[in-house]
Amino acid sequence: MTSDEGAGRRTRKKRQTRAALAAAALRLVAERGLDQVTVEEISAAVDVSPRTFFNYFATKDDALVGDTEGDRERVLRALADVPVAVPALSAIRLALAGVVDDVEGDAASWLLRMQVVMRYPVLLARLVSGNAATEQAMVDALAARTGHSPDDGYPALVVAVTGAALRTAMVRWATGGGSRPLAELLDEAFAAVAAGLPDPRADRPTDRPTTDRPTTDRPGATAPGGPHTPVRKRP
Repeated sequence: MTSDEGAGRRTRKKRQTRAALAAAALRLVAERGLDQVTVEEISAAVDVSPRTFFNYFATKDDALVGDTEGDRERVLRALADVPVAVPALSAIRLALAGVVDDVEGDAASWLLRMQVVMRYPVLLARLVSGNAATEQAMVDALAARTGHSPDDGYPALVVAVTGAALRTAMVRWATGGGSRPLAELLDEAFAAVAAGLPDPRADRPTDRPTTDRPTTDRPGATAPGGPHTPVRKRP
């Protein structure tokens, strides 16, 4: 075995151990509750020591919310690969494609993760905190991409609305049990943002009947132009 093969094998082993610890943490917390599960129990479920657990995660909560730092670096690399001529909104959607594919490829784990995170506010706060760091990095990258200052409102606004679109799509996907593809839900959200979030009521038919002209078949009704004056005959 060459040194490169050995390094690749160790990397795969680390990735597998990390995924196994995260899966065990999610399963145990979903079954018993957040406060009823310890790091020692999670480690035992994967047949590793607590010391090994802490080589991968700083806290139990980190194992539950996912690898926000790894996702951040992946999205930033993907954004850098999108041609500069692509508009900002489309560029961010393209940069998210790989992460979205991974989520759908591991749908069972992600559906369980979303279920657990939405059940415990402390985990939601941790997830939001990680997303905040990601959004700031995205603001800096988008500012450099578009020639704006990071303090300018445009990069921050684009990142904020696209982050909201992603969160909305994720929640809809999770609450629907993954019945609709996450990519499809995300495309819907981005399309709505790109269209300026039009009011959907504008496309609904009104309940009030409309007529092109007033009717004259009711007693006392008159046609446009006012009441009709009969012509008097000359004697």
